[in-house]
Amino acid sequence: MTSSLPLFLSVPVTNPLFSCRRFLRSGLLAVLIGAAAMTGAVWGSPAKAAETITVRFGSLSQTVALSDLEAFALTGEVPKSLKLYRSLLSPSLRQALEGTIEFEPEMGHIILDELLNTPGGTQLLETLQAVAPNVSPRDLRVMLNEMSRQENQLTLISILRALPQDTLDVNLGTLALLASQFRLARMESEALSRVLERELEVKAPSLGAINAKDPFSPGTSSVERWELVLRDRARERSIPIDIYWSRETHGPLVVLSHGFGADRRFFAYLAQHLASHGLTVVSVEHPGSNVASLMSLPSQTDEAAPANRILPATEFLDRPRDISFVLDRMERLNYYSYSLRDRLNTEQVTLIGHSLGGYTALALAGAKLDLRPLASFCQQLSPVNFSPADWLQCAALDLPVNRANLKDNRVSQVIVMNPLTGLLFGDQGLRQVKIPTLMFASTHDGVTPVAEQQLNPFRQLAGQKYLVTMIGGSHLSVGDPDNLNSELARIPFMPALPDQSTGRLRSFVQGVSLSFIMQQTPEAEAYRNALTPSYAQLYSTAKLPLRLTQELPDSLTTWPRLRADALHHQEKLSTYFPSLLHLEAIAIQDQVQALQRQMVAYLRTSPPSLTAVYLPRYLFRPPIQAKGSSPN
Repeated sequence: MTSSLPLFLSVPVTNPLFSCRRFLRSGLLAVLIGAAAMTGAVWGSPAKAAETITVRFGSLSQTVALSDLEAFALTGEVPKSLKLYRSLLSPSLRQALEGTIEFEPEMGHIILDELLNTPGGTQLLETLQAVAPNVSPRDLRVMLNEMSRQENQLTLISILRALPQDTLDVNLGTLALLASQFRLARMESEALSRVLERELEVKAPSLGAINAKDPFSPGTSSVERWELVLRDRARERSIPIDIYWSRETHGPLVVLSHGFGADRRFFAYLAQHLASHGLTVVSVEHPGSNVASLMSLPSQTDEAAPANRILPATEFLDRPRDISFVLDRMERLNYYSYSLRDRLNTEQVTLIGHSLGGYTALALAGAKLDLRPLASFCQQLSPVNFSPADWLQCAALDLPVNRANLKDNRVSQVIVMNPLTGLLFGDQGLRQVKIPTLMFASTHDGVTPVAEQQLNPFRQLAGQKYLVTMIGGSHLSVGDPDNLNSELARIPFMPALPDQSTGRLRSFVQGVSLSFIMQQTPEAEAYRNALTPSYAQLYSTAKLPLRLTQELPDSLTTWPRLRADALHHQEKLSTYFPSLLHLEAIAIQDQVQALQRQMVAYLRTSPPSLTAVYLPRYLFRPPIQAKGSSPN
């Protein structure tokens, strides 16, 4: 019983951002804090406050005083009452206990209201009560109200003390089962990273001339940026755009679509780079799902507020229509504007989208929206393993239609980075994407998980395709820290923002995107070398290895996680074992094959030498016979 206690105590809270997936995969305490931080209803102050945590396993129980944990956090010394747990009180646990948490009650109540109005929210509460039977939704709201009154910085101890009962009861059996599932999910992600890194590895590239033209260095064109706001009166929608262009403009028109909660500057570094090489770039901001709309969400009492306030279902139709409307207006500018005339090639468009912008790009590329399989999936959402992508795609169920064709024939190429796909396109929708596609996927993406949101969709694409895998990358790794809106830090389920360690990745994004776009031009051959696996590895770092391929490794074609029917069901503990064992078997097989190759290479270059062994001569002499004896 005692050995499992740290399953919910050793939760690291060093990142002030609330990540739904990360918290839900960290244990009961994280779930309690995350749920409490996601509600803003006001109740009276609690008459009591939690002072202990009682862990129960059948008829056995063990109580730990919060004051003892607080003393350990402050001094690092283990109190007498916790001597039994000395081996479990690690420095990481102390860091978690004394770490402070930033709290956003204004955003929090909207998030939980949204969550509790979905089937997944109901299951989340059921899971909470199975693990902590004496904690009710009302208790969580009381705890939040108490937290909002505190003037001091919040810690895990102070949050737990805000519970309106003497002790927090924990069902250790249920918690251990959930913790095992969390750990298996993490192990699966790490195993997949190892498999992709080894399976897609090629011979070390050599430095030298990359192409006739270097796509990774800044271009020579002087770039101008125009800011416009386009008014779509038919939809009563104002769409801000930035146009990056130069006097040497040529080639396809490039259009950028940001992700949920971002804005048109998310890819500013990429737009600047492409424009410096002579491409015209239009960066579009979607008014219904940008950071400004998220920060000005209507209150729960607003009768005009949509049923889903965080991501209105209409965005799944409006976003692609935003792009088509912008292209219509660019056609007019290309004809009527003196400065931009013949610089906006709307007949040949490369659309680049991140996250929800990736969905937007694929829908315009020909993937038909088909929500029929999504309804049953959303009714079975697991509160343990659901991701923000599940939550976001289930918002589409509020649409008045189940199917829609949003294709725009002017889009001739797409680049999608960490795209949101899931079941939005049904079983066959992505097979309708027959134009060239470059997809970026991150193995540690907690918002749009790599298996169901990128790897399986990549297999379905019917046209020429490339996959860049960022081993260890997160959902925002492709963003530029200098241009990410600071308000993103307030979004509860966003992962850590990228730092300067992703600089080499962004250089690769610039070069490979330019090379991919230029495949539509007469200069295609001069840029083709950058679309090879060698140059992806050239821009790899120890922290962020990069791999480029046009097909997934054969060893993953039978991986259970990529079976089409497996993605329709929520993962349970039993489903992780075959998936994890399959990945580990691939890794072991790779190691054995690598060892064989090393042995063969060694024997070819260094054949074994022959050694002469001289034996004593007496071993070959006939035995000396005694006198009078006869030979045998």
